Amino acid sequence: MGADGRTPAAARPGAPPIPPVRSGESWETHVGLCRVLFGVGAVERVGDLARELGGPRVLVVTDPGIRRAGHVDRAVAALRAAGCTPRVFDGVEENPTTRHVDAGTRFAAEQSVDLIVGLGGGSSMDTAKGINFILTNGGCMADYQGRGRAARPMLPSIGVPTTAGTGSDAQSYALISDEKTRVKMACGDPKARFAGVILDPALTVTQPRHTTAVTALDAIGHAVETFVTAGRNSVSSLYAREAWRLLSSHLNRVMADPEDLDGRAGMLWGAHLAGAAIDNSMLGAAHACANPLTARHGVEHGIAVALMLPHVVRFNSPEVGSLYAELMAVVGSTGEALDERIETLREAAGLPARLRDRNVPRDDFEVMAEEAAGQWTARHNPRPVTADVARELYDAAY
Repeated sequence: MGADGRTPAAARPGAPPIPPVRSGESWETHVGLCRVLFGVGAVERVGDLARELGGPRVLVVTDPGIRRAGHVDRAVAALRAAGCTPRVFDGVEENPTTRHVDAGTRFAAEQSVDLIVGLGGGSSMDTAKGINFILTNGGCMADYQGRGRAARPMLPSIGVPTTAGTGSDAQSYALISDEKTRVKMACGDPKARFAGVILDPALTVTQPRHTTAVTALDAIGHAVETFVTAGRNSVSSLYAREAWRLLSSHLNRVMADPEDLDGRAGMLWGAHLAGAAIDNSMLGAAHACANPLTARHGVEHGIAVALMLPHVVRFNSPEVGSLYAELMAVVGSTGEALDERIETLREAAGLPARLRDRNVPRDDFEVMAEEAAGQWTARHNPRPVTADVARELYDAAY
């Protein structure tokens, strides 16, 4: 039995390991093929991990905010202490495009790097993967849209998330938008997955309260959607169930006390497991509807997901209502519906409840619905998502 009183999943035949989560504990495990180092101060091990993976010349991909927070300096110092030569590309912005990837690739080529570290939120980690694609296989990001299109080996890489949200650290996909069209491309390949991930709860303390809220609801959306997708399996279900338990039970704690490291630890591990669930079963209609909101109206991704998710749950309930009930049982609630719990969590995070709160015009619903129905995530929803369905979901969220 684990330190938290539960039987670790590793003890169940065929199940992936789910260790107990407390900020005072440090441990290593594997999620799929990814080695995970967890614990406060774990970022100090990035240099040793880089050396083990064979990379003395290290590219650190990050953004200016992460650099100002001091996290880059800590990582660089650890890399140098391990005998590595770090080079920092901090040109990442939110919702990275092909422009950011191209700039990072040029920088990486000039430095002749042999290992990449993505340090930051999902934008930094996705950009790191995008750079890896182009640096090692050539071409442009559009060449890798879909899965398994990298013909040549890619550089070893490490993910160091500073937010508990996107789950990019656990995925083999990079989400990169076309600079001209702003269409988001999902580019995935097993070789793009981080060989090692460092989960240091202390790195998430410096993020603004709003960022904590937005990324948390994104991660909750990952857990809820992956649990019911058409391609769900025993592995994705295990990851998603545990992610939901951790995220839904720790969100109020970190919103009330941003320096609650135990709460931060639970959120970070939950977000990682939710990301691993995506790689096993993909996402659904909430994310399909969220992408046009971001592309057309600048609604932050996590807010867009939070706005759509309760309505998608209601839409899917005739098909997968028993699974939603299972999620509620996991958190000890049988009298509250999942859509209501999500709305409660969204309110606790201080996020808007209606599309009109973000000035999204109803006149645009027709076009957005067509785009949502064409999203790759829509194909994995447990109920078919047509343009008419997406329009109804937007109307319900308005």
